[in-house]
Amino acid sequence: MTQTADTPPGTPHGSFLDEVKSAVTPRAALLVVGVLALQLLFIASYVGALHDPKPKDVPFGVAAPLPAVAQQAVTQLDKLPGSPLDPRTVTDLAAAREKILNRDLDGALVIDPRGTTDTLLVASGGGTVLSATLNGLVTTLEAAQHRTVRTVDLAPASSQDFDGLSSFYLVVGWCVGGYLTASILAISTGARPANPQRAAIRLGTMALVSIAAGIGGAVIVGPILGALPGSVVALWGLGALIIFAVGAATLALQGLFGIVGIGLAILLIVVAGNPSAGGAFPLPMLPPFWKAIGPALPPGAGTWVARSIAYFKGNAVTGPLLVLSAWAVAGVVITMAAAVFRGRRERARAEA
Repeated sequence: MTQTADTPPGTPHGSFLDEVKSAVTPRAALLVVGVLALQLLFIASYVGALHDPKPKDVPFGVAAPLPAVAQQAVTQLDKLPGSPLDPRTVTDLAAAREKILNRDLDGALVIDPRGTTDTLLVASGGGTVLSATLNGLVTTLEAAQHRTVRTVDLAPASSQDFDGLSSFYLVVGWCVGGYLTASILAISTGARPANPQRAAIRLGTMALVSIAAGIGGAVIVGPILGALPGSVVALWGLGALIIFAVGAATLALQGLFGIVGIGLAILLIVVAGNPSAGGAFPLPMLPPFWKAIGPALPPGAGTWVARSIAYFKGNAVTGPLLVLSAWAVAGVVITMAAAVFRGRRERARAEA
């Protein structure tokens, strides 16, 4: 057998299958299969959520001087094909405005039976695609009844915030920072902390990174780029919470599953969380599955709060903030518990 230049003398030549086994270990093969699964899930999730956006059960108010007129309009809107709207009566223009600014409604039609022009109230700060869709839908319906509509934007998106996407991209950046920081901590010193002290140090590091990156993101989208209005301090606090929640959750998954936990974090945050966050298309325009899971995941909860801070004076943020806090608390508890269990197991092995 011919000796090649890069083969040490005396090294036996195995079969091609042996070479494959040496080059790709069983663990590496499993990880590659996992990456393949993530790729396919990524495609299925993003295309499934975003390929055919349609309004579905959009919370929508109807006001008129006479309750009977408003109820008649609600009945007509409720019978639209595909159920694009979830209409309900509101007492008057002021009540409609309040509910939209409190984010209880995405739009409202105020009917003027004495004339031929009605008023459509929207809030493009909550999603320009949705407000444009409502405008087109109502304009078409009014034209069929030989009426016209005047659109009033109660919370207009900033001219520097194209399609209202700045909030979403800001939150995506914070989420990426959270799981990448946690992943780096794992790769550098082992996915599972050897003891509770090391776990606490990792969590402390995550907290410091969260504070720094939170204010960094808030300053970039606010004073530097002018992409988002609203309180820089409030956005800073939101960013710190998002980064820490995602980072702590990633550390928890690593504590439970080792390096595979990084893939699980990507599955939750990137594959499931980003397309369901209501960024490109607000929640009422997403298919039922993504519409249901979005508010429970950090990207969705964070995007909602960021838009509320920027355009709705911080209204309707309690629920999403509780969601983010739950992710943070669960991440801390599981990370510490996994480290305690691992430490006890290692001590038991050493004493055996």
